[in-house]
Amino acid sequence: MTDKKTIAIFGAGTGLGASLATRFGREGYRVALVARRAAPLEKRVAELASVGIEAAAFPADLNNLDGIPALIRSIEERQGSIDVAVYQPVGNVGFIPAADLDAAKFKPLANIFAFSPIEVSHAVLPGMLARGNGAIVIVGGLTATVPMPGLSGVGPAMAAARNYIFTLNAEVQPKGVYAGTINIGAFIDRSAGLRAMTAAGAEPDPRYPIIDPDHIAEELWSLVTKRDRVEAILPQMPAS
Repeated sequence: MTDKKTIAIFGAGTGLGASLATRFGREGYRVALVARRAAPLEKRVAELASVGIEAAAFPADLNNLDGIPALIRSIEERQGSIDVAVYQPVGNVGFIPAADLDAAKFKPLANIFAFSPIEVSHAVLPGMLARGNGAIVIVGGLTATVPMPGLSGVGPAMAAARNYIFTLNAEVQPKGVYAGTINIGAFIDRSAGLRAMTAAGAEPDPRYPIIDPDHIAEELWSLVTKRDRVEAILPQMPAS
């Protein structure tokens, strides 16, 4: 292995995942792409290779918590130590009114939006702490920070992950490892979720803008390189 760095993108879709791969790839990072379906991942690997970015596909279901340690090992065996781990689940977020939420409905949401990012972080941390460097970023939604009536379900799960990241950063920052989060109150352009909504004939809620994933990727790059704050909220909230 060379001294080239590696970013692992957990939830590597066509929106933010693709933008992150390009942003970090042009800085010389190897890219590990993790998502459920192999064929789309291989297509993205080929697209990145065409612009000179080294990438590899790692098909995996992030709902399978027991499989995450082996997934991390397979990435590091193939692409070297993970220097940056970004967790940003792809797919339908499944908002549920709080009055309708019960344990059965909440469990699968907690699995993908809380348990899985914590397990990924736990799996990459030993290597980062041993090297005295590394970064973990969890991407969530605005409901992690601002409770919204009718939009529960994912919010409590994302809030748990957000709390975890803040406390984790306080513990590991003195040891050279950064932990942060980006919470997004917008639809992500070119994402699978926005395409599915459009295909179903639904209109995006006009209260929430459509944000360019390249902008999110640039903000994430800033978090990882500057390490001057734990959280970014996009679009930026107006000062109160």
